[in-house]
Amino acid sequence: MKNEIIKMMVPAVGESINEVTISSWLKKDGDIVELDEVIAEIDSDKATFDLTAESSGKLKIEAQEGDTLEIGAPICSIEQGDFEVQESAKSIKSENETEEKPKDINIKEREEKREDSTNNVTPVAQKIIDDKGIDINNISGSGAGGKITKEDVINVTISKTEEKLETTESQNRVKMTQLRKTIAKRLVSVKNETAMLTTFNEVDMSSIMGLRSKYKESFKEKYGVNLGFMSFFTKACCVALKEWPAVNAMIEGDEIVYNDNCHISIAVSTPKGLVVPVIRKADELGFDDIENEVIRLATKARDGKLSIDEMQGGTFTITNGGIFGSMLSTPIINAPQSAILGMHNIVKRGVVVNDELVIKPMMYLALSYDHRIIDGRESVSFLVRIKELLEDPSRLMLEI
Repeated sequence: MKNEIIKMMVPAVGESINEVTISSWLKKDGDIVELDEVIAEIDSDKATFDLTAESSGKLKIEAQEGDTLEIGAPICSIEQGDFEVQESAKSIKSENETEEKPKDINIKEREEKREDSTNNVTPVAQKIIDDKGIDINNISGSGAGGKITKEDVINVTISKTEEKLETTESQNRVKMTQLRKTIAKRLVSVKNETAMLTTFNEVDMSSIMGLRSKYKESFKEKYGVNLGFMSFFTKACCVALKEWPAVNAMIEGDEIVYNDNCHISIAVSTPKGLVVPVIRKADELGFDDIENEVIRLATKARDGKLSIDEMQGGTFTITNGGIFGSMLSTPIINAPQSAILGMHNIVKRGVVVNDELVIKPMMYLALSYDHRIIDGRESVSFLVRIKELLEDPSRLMLEI
């Protein structure tokens, strides 16, 4: 009797997602898989998703790593039946023992080294390493304590996971990822479809830096998280957005939509590109809640585990180019939002205070905004309010 074959199609992974790219297969063609076992990872223009087996049986791969498929397209099939996983494993083991027999002296040393190294590798990363035969010594871990993550392995094998189109002595062409193509389209769209302007100001960071230094230990002891700059900027933006609601609004057709809550998007750089997860109702959160959300969302972003919901619904964006050393920039609006605040690096500069030249830790701020909905007075006043709140954190705590 012929075994039944289950055809697997590309699943729907989000409302506005029409196609995905196969990032990596975690199983090989012909492998025996279990129901609901993760067999591959697929990239959309917004996030990375796990593809799980829809049945137990023998896997037949129909689409290769790097292929871009439409939702509903065939991706693989699974032949149901009584397949012996143990026999396959035993056969592989037997072959390996035959091949490695002359080198028995080194086997123990290699196994001990492998055991030590796998303690500092995530399970998904280890699976890719095993399947592709990658030397773990060539991979630098970016996770906590130097732990090797899936992204670290993908970065090492990028030439295998992206389709190489052409190589010459001076060029190496690779196919754009789905995320990179979407970023490119959106950036061009924003430049062409909005009346974007940028206004600048600078802020003296002395008070915030002094406050953090004074209370960082007690804050961490109480809340279990560090007191960072992002919570101050997020709270300051929420206060200012309430006072200047047009900056927290957006255009839909011929209507202006004003938002009651401040859903703050934070730009996070990942190995695959820029993603912008959202801190929901940041105006209702405390400093500790904001810091915890920043850590949670940034970690999921870098691991490629953000959900669609976690990246939708933002009303205002904060981006920090200062962590890369940027002194000044003009950030591009995150459509359909109407404004974005750019933070930059903190540099000690000479400034005049009470007719005296003093050295202060200064940061330039940039607010890019859509002039169709936000007037010059509103944009400048909004940024001045941010400056006031950050230079006197007591105002920020009391929201005055």
